[in-house]
Amino acid sequence: MKVYHSLEEFLPLKHAVVTQGTFDGVHLGHQKILTQLKAIAELEGGETVLLTFFPHPRMVLQPDDNSLKLLETIDEKISHLEAIGIDHLLILPFTKEFSRLSAEEFVRDILIAGIGTKVLVVGYDHRFGKNREGSFQELQELATVYDFRVEEITAEDINAVTISSTKIRHALLAGDLSMANLYLGYPYRVQGTVVHGHKRGKGLGFPTANIQLGAAYKLIPGDGVYAVVVIIRGKKFKGMANIGSQPTFSERDHAFEVHIFDFTQEIYSEAIEVIFHQRLRDELRFDSVDALRSQLEKDKFAALDALSGI
Repeated sequence: MKVYHSLEEFLPLKHAVVTQGTFDGVHLGHQKILTQLKAIAELEGGETVLLTFFPHPRMVLQPDDNSLKLLETIDEKISHLEAIGIDHLLILPFTKEFSRLSAEEFVRDILIAGIGTKVLVVGYDHRFGKNREGSFQELQELATVYDFRVEEITAEDINAVTISSTKIRHALLAGDLSMANLYLGYPYRVQGTVVHGHKRGKGLGFPTANIQLGAAYKLIPGDGVYAVVVIIRGKKFKGMANIGSQPTFSERDHAFEVHIFDFTQEIYSEAIEVIFHQRLRDELRFDSVDALRSQLEKDKFAALDALSGI
């Protein structure tokens, strides 16, 4: 997959089969669009292009609102799309100036002149252009003017609930990992770096790797204890993660830490990936350290059971 970070880097293609959007998380709904994108390109001898934007539009248009957390960093998205098999990934810098492009300017200057679009594949209820004013009907009208075809993908539903990145984010923040993973089509994952913590876990017999995220906008699931798979130094290990404020020790700082089963190596400052498979329980406050240790033993057995088929 070729990756471009500006329109100037991209040479228009002879037969570009294009889709565009933020594609946060590349969930099941996105995957349906990309499957259709690849099928059309193969049938027509074209090349697939995914046009996306960074930073996320909300980060630019609402700079004082830090509440938006994304399912994937831009590097994670690139890796994900490469694995799916997209030919070209065009990441345009999203600016206030860019946001003021009208629907027709976007089609004329970006899709046609910049990319060479012959087929545009869009999801259900797709909007584009300034203030998201461009509708599917307007796209069809512009397609006649600029000589390209529009293919619309119908809504991807699970239990009559339309999948969206927003719903997945809400599910993760609420601790509903099973719903989030179902909509994603894969277990949610987080990457970061191992940093020093209070080292209380070691005294309990459950040493933990404290994790600092590389991107402040990356979403961390809601507080609780999770069964996880950890990738460190290219190897997979089973473990359990705790997210929260460690109420037994009256901590105020929010922490994200992982106990890796059967692992004793020093890994400070190293890259780590945590894959969330099942939420085990809420974070709780215990009356004593012994009570916490006893619960951690139970959590370990529960995590091993949850991960038994992995």
